[in-house]
Amino acid sequence: MPTWTLHQGDALTILPALTDPVDAVICDPPYNSGGRTTTERTTRTARQKYLSNDGRTHAAGLGDFTGENRDQRSYTAWLALNLAHCYRLTRPGGAALVFTDWRQLPATTDALQAAGYTWRGIAVWHKPIARPQPGRPKQDCEFIVWGSHGAMTPGNNPVYLPGHFTGSQPRGSNRHHITQKPLDVMQQLVRIVPPGGTILDPFTGSGTTGAAALLEGRHFIGCEQSARYADVARTRLTEAAA
Repeated sequence: MPTWTLHQGDALTILPALTDPVDAVICDPPYNSGGRTTTERTTRTARQKYLSNDGRTHAAGLGDFTGENRDQRSYTAWLALNLAHCYRLTRPGGAALVFTDWRQLPATTDALQAAGYTWRGIAVWHKPIARPQPGRPKQDCEFIVWGSHGAMTPGNNPVYLPGHFTGSQPRGSNRHHITQKPLDVMQQLVRIVPPGGTILDPFTGSGTTGAAALLEGRHFIGCEQSARYADVARTRLTEAAA
């Protein structure tokens, strides 16, 4: 029976105290993206950055979250610190998969390598309902920077994951977080860990990665700074483990 543990608090405080090894780290850190000026970077909330006017109305009940006002240099350093703690906990051969957008793609690849992981590639998350933009290509993709703790050994029954994932952000009662990822996409990603393995997510949010792990027969360890979202995640994890 898959199990889960969720720690409520700052990952940089929690991760150093963890000792149990994990088979993969799969996470969606706050991107700190889109601040073209100091004013935009330091005054806009996550809701203002990631929700359009229509989106704010549709997702009126969703909680905001902090940690979205770093410039790119401090974001790279902050992410590298978190991933370095994750690297210590990752078993040799284990993977790290980190979501990012096009603006923070270079920073994320730097942070992954600074933490100790071997950078092995970039997968694409395609969002089919993204809005078209007049006179320019539609920004309908985010990215998954991935690497490993040393050499990877596929074993006798290897998994074959695609490099391109398609899925729309949940809507209505299924949406629990401003930047929530599709459950079916996350269920595919957690299969990089064999059944019975353990996945760590230091930025749990509303618990989608954890729910996917439990539904796919993997154990889950998470950290979430927001007390509100930690409560949401506990509810979803309890339901997924039932």
